[in-house]
Amino acid sequence: MRFEVTILGCGSAVPTLNRSASAQYVNVLERHLLIDCAEGTQLQLRRYKAKFQKIDHIFISHLHGDHFLGLVGLLSTFHLLGRTRPIRIYAPEKLRDIIDLTLHGFNNKLNFEWQLRNLNFKNKELIFEDNLIEVHSFPLKHRIDCCGFLIQEKERERNIKKDKILEHNISLADIPDLKRGADFTANNGDVISNAELTEDPLPARSYAYCSDTMYSDATIVAVRNVDVLYHEATFTSDLASRAKKTYHSTAKQAAEVAAKAEVGKLVVGHYSARYKELDKFEEEISPVFSNYVLAEDGLKIKL
Repeated sequence: MRFEVTILGCGSAVPTLNRSASAQYVNVLERHLLIDCAEGTQLQLRRYKAKFQKIDHIFISHLHGDHFLGLVGLLSTFHLLGRTRPIRIYAPEKLRDIIDLTLHGFNNKLNFEWQLRNLNFKNKELIFEDNLIEVHSFPLKHRIDCCGFLIQEKERERNIKKDKILEHNISLADIPDLKRGADFTANNGDVISNAELTEDPLPARSYAYCSDTMYSDATIVAVRNVDVLYHEATFTSDLASRAKKTYHSTAKQAAEVAAKAEVGKLVVGHYSARYKELDKFEEEISPVFSNYVLAEDGLKIKL
């Protein structure tokens, strides 16, 4: 069952020929999500063969241009391609006015409805769920209101041992309760434990996205024990003062968050355009947290 993240852009405010600005495409159990939507995102979606017309949920972390300026263009493309299915956007409330004004500017009424849910910049909040997944937002520490996002599977039901169905004459009506952990009472009155009839499900997987932020203990709490953490690392430590001034993180700080939060894997990105090579990032991260990946455009992360 698929849980895959495609890095569409790993650069920061100034895109380069090798690194687009922030955007990620997530396919989790065939729920198609887009996190941030920088200028040029729709080209990246095509370049990396994402099923972008299936996207129904777009999460915008904050209103700096390198995280949302591609959104209206993407909505316009959906319109031109004949989309009629609604789309949900989770973003700062001010984005509503930006979209309305831009669409009004070229007299365009979209074929489909778009709905915007305002993010909570004070507390962690469940912003979407269905029967299989949940998405939470959580506040980050940036110059303007900014949120990270946590995508996680819900706990799976237990797996029935098929040979036990015949052995104990288990009916179809009994199976839902067994999957939820109940014991089984046979026709003769014997009670058979759930552990004998079922197997543990695969563990639920989780992914956290930390957009622009400086180091924060609150972030560590919000992403604790996730399987994969994407955390911005705009600078290396020789520019720590610049990182602090602009409310960004260094590579070492991103590694410290991953280590203290005890995550499974760290992915860093959002590199300043000043860095042509990433050797210094590796030098800073590896002594602090060993299981890491340096993001690049097109990188696919399979959970």
